[in-house]
Amino acid sequence: MKNRVAAGSDTTGDVEAAFREAYGKAVSTLVRVFGDISSAEDAVQDAFVVAAERWPAGGIPANPAGWIVTTARNHAIDTFRRDARGRELQREMAQPPLGEQTDMSWESDTVVDDQLRLIFTCCHPALRPEHQIALTLRLLGGLTVDEVARSFLISEPAMSKRLTRAKYKIKAANIPYRVPDGAELPARLRTVLTVLYLIYNAGADRPDGGTLRIESIRLARELVGLMPDEPEAAGLLALLMLNESRAQARWDSGRVVRLKDQDRSLWDSVLIEEGQAIVLRCIRRAQPGPFQIQAAIQAVHSAASSVEATDWEQILDNYDRLMKMAPTAVVALNRAIVVGEIHGADAGLESIIELEEELAGYHLMYAARGAMLGRLGRREEAEQAYLKAAELADGEADRRFLLEQAAAICE
Repeated sequence: MKNRVAAGSDTTGDVEAAFREAYGKAVSTLVRVFGDISSAEDAVQDAFVVAAERWPAGGIPANPAGWIVTTARNHAIDTFRRDARGRELQREMAQPPLGEQTDMSWESDTVVDDQLRLIFTCCHPALRPEHQIALTLRLLGGLTVDEVARSFLISEPAMSKRLTRAKYKIKAANIPYRVPDGAELPARLRTVLTVLYLIYNAGADRPDGGTLRIESIRLARELVGLMPDEPEAAGLLALLMLNESRAQARWDSGRVVRLKDQDRSLWDSVLIEEGQAIVLRCIRRAQPGPFQIQAAIQAVHSAASSVEATDWEQILDNYDRLMKMAPTAVVALNRAIVVGEIHGADAGLESIIELEEELAGYHLMYAARGAMLGRLGRREEAEQAYLKAAELADGEADRRFLLEQAAAICE
């Protein structure tokens, strides 16, 4: 059939992959139609039950999201046919079934708008950050509640409650289902980009965090497709890809491997090339922003054959630019580490000491301090800094690494 592919050859995995890919599009469209996130989710889940029965034998439709929306819509109309909302839905959707459309025109405008609406709704500043992240993974990423829960090392019931509270907040606060415009857009877009970055970092901090990393990159790529004129969206995508290029070298049997100790032959050259190409396009646009500059820093790292061959001066220049745009203590700490590479451990330590009060509860400040003290031969002080860093670290892998550094410094 014209609108189906691989009939009879689809495995359960193929069906689930197609469904996950279509999930965000379908939910975003049905939220607009139903006016309620939970109703949209329920309808999509009902449609998946039908898809799981039909697609393996009949083939996955060329437009899975359209098929799901049509099936979910029809199921809702059948369920509520006798009430006013059911009749209203029937009038609103008196059009050819989406799954049968061949020009895919429904995806070009309406669905793009719907996806953007859902992204900005999930990342609304009225929601707590952990709720923004959970909703984004569930509604846009298509992860099951159990998958989202496991990604953040909490129980499924706890994650279910978190999602329920977030959806209740959207309804109770009357958070609008729309894309912000005008002066409101830049700050709201930064929130969306930050949520995707936090999702990636949550995965990067663990050896088993691949699901979070992959999903954040997929969503970032999707956002670039939805908002091609936003250079910061492209900057985030490049940043994630360049970080991900080192994923295979970052861990060894569950242990953290520092950048300087990584086997660079394990770095993913395809991701590096694509990430660097995006950075170059961002530079040509001449509309710099924090994510673009962070991506440029990672592009310099990815171009170096070793730590010694790294262009630290260029990285320092980029950190100076970043400090003007986003003058945070964490950015200043990263800059201090680069100062130590260029001007020596004394200069690096001096810059870190200036941040001690502001970053007193941040484990990486103590880790950086320990590294500089170790280079200066001040072993006992370095050991104490590493032990303090381990005490403050959240992740078990980081904690073990820092304790190993503390032990090694005194050998």
